[in-house]
Amino acid sequence: MTKMSSDSPPGDTGRRIADRLDGIPVGRWHRSLVTVVGLGCFFNFFEVAVGVLMIPLLPGDWVPTTLWKSLVIGSTFAGELVGALVLTPLADRLGRRRMFQINLVSYAALALLCAFATGPAQLVALRFLIGIGLGAELALVDAYLAELLPASHRGRLVTRSYAFGMIAVPVAGAAASLLPHTLWGASSWRWMLGFSALGAVVVWALRRRLPESPRWLLSRGRDGDALATLTAIEVQAGHPAPPDPDPVPTPPPPGQHPPSTSERPRLLRRPLLGRTVLACVIETLGPVGFYGFASIAPLVLLYKGFNVVESLSYSALTAIGYPLGSLLLALIADRYQRRTLTIVTSVGVAAVGTVFGFAGSAWLIVVAGTATSLLSVIQATLSRTYTAELFPTIVRSTIIGRSYALSRLVAGVLPLISLTILDALGPAILYLSCAALVVAMSACVALLGPRTNAAQLETI
Repeated sequence: MTKMSSDSPPGDTGRRIADRLDGIPVGRWHRSLVTVVGLGCFFNFFEVAVGVLMIPLLPGDWVPTTLWKSLVIGSTFAGELVGALVLTPLADRLGRRRMFQINLVSYAALALLCAFATGPAQLVALRFLIGIGLGAELALVDAYLAELLPASHRGRLVTRSYAFGMIAVPVAGAAASLLPHTLWGASSWRWMLGFSALGAVVVWALRRRLPESPRWLLSRGRDGDALATLTAIEVQAGHPAPPDPDPVPTPPPPGQHPPSTSERPRLLRRPLLGRTVLACVIETLGPVGFYGFASIAPLVLLYKGFNVVESLSYSALTAIGYPLGSLLLALIADRYQRRTLTIVTSVGVAAVGTVFGFAGSAWLIVVAGTATSLLSVIQATLSRTYTAELFPTIVRSTIIGRSYALSRLVAGVLPLISLTILDALGPAILYLSCAALVVAMSACVALLGPRTNAAQLETI
């Protein structure tokens, strides 16, 4: 696929900002940035995991049918769809940092309310609202880190942030299986939601110290603010740059920001049309590997005849694949093309996920389940990192959010479809169907995807 400039032409302020960001040696500042952003990922993935793991812990009359189970699981994803559509475009207008704060505050308040839900309808409604607060989180993570991290280490550092977040999955699994079902008079799922709310408040406080993206400031025509923010980052990182020989533009009056110096590109017109289609395919079919295989595993195990304790215990064991997958990806993300790795891991997810669907013995379930979770997290992280690299700064959050909304639609509808197939045809047919969709996605990446490793965003 032909390369195109995704931001400003070479030789201008945008290129100088890119060069200076790439010139900061990876050190404590980058590790701090990745950790603080990863903390937000942690509670996002914790919430997703709790949404599935809480089903066996809820009172039986709260989820008496497949429909109610699907509503509890899918309501958060439906909310994320709305949040992704509404909040992520605001990040292209108001800034990455500001939207980070808004979505965390709303999520924390609603997660706390959800912990006090008194019935299934209220639980579903509150989880939908929680999803709205979460809707912008991962899209913002992708856009923000892509714009701040050096090109040659971008894949590795983004993966470390997600690796930190993925620890939440085995933590949630362990909490669900080890905590007493009733603790100090309250159900364990209520305690897990309360923990998530408290954690979001801590992350909100930590993220107040994060800088705005200089690339975003530049895309809004705020050249002076962009250069000033970049200089502050360099000082914090212990790598101050020599004085810029070019004069710094006079900043606009407070509250007044000039429009971007470049025309806002259209996502459904060339040269972005092919990339927009690719992003939508990735976010529509890719989540089938993550949610179609791994996330409904506890319910598949119940279908296979395991009891609740065994189901949750196996889920906790296989969930170790999530952080292990992220750690493995950190070693290879910048060594091999993300395009190639996305294709290979997608096919791998399809293969081992199908084995899990057919497995009947405990040891094979654990092995196949761990391999599925490991490969699915590699595939999902690669896909998100890769998509964020394909678009200009001025529309990056918007397209990530809109394509991410498709993934939330799939994740919200998938429990109803997958549980219906599970009840009617069994896990083998269910997982074969999921495998076919994931393989189709990998074929689209092979056909439409450009190479991105070690390239500045401005040149991809």
